[in-house]
Amino acid sequence: MTPFQEKRLTMRYSNAFKLKIVEEIEKGRLTVTEASRLYEINGNQTIYNWIRKYGKNHLIQKFVRVEMKNEKDIIKAKEERIRELEEALAALTLQNICQECYIETVESRLTEEEKKTAFSSLSPEQKRVLERIRSRRR
Repeated sequence: MTPFQEKRLTMRYSNAFKLKIVEEIEKGRLTVTEASRLYEINGNQTIYNWIRKYGKNHLIQKFVRVEMKNEKDIIKAKEERIRELEEALAALTLQNICQECYIETVESRLTEEEKKTAFSSLSPEQKRVLERIRSRRR
């Protein structure tokens, strides 16, 4: 058998065993991590699920976030700004695609002589932009 074909071992714990672990944690003899290591209990949430099951939620650490009064407003404003910038980027991307399609259409209808004449009347900046667009399409 290859390593991928090995059968996984599923552990089932008795209610008495689960209660014993929860009691040891409640009495402060073990932490959840220590109990997990000591009794080789796999899975991050297994013991936490037992704690909830037996109504010992007070054993689960609670996290309190301390923040400045205006911190939520600042975060909200930044998120709004990000949304606005994403919308602007999407609009510009769409505009860019439309312009490239327009240039392609116009170029496909021009003769070589018309292209040379039109190209020669462009400013140096316009020529650079056109060359950049052409090189991206290749």
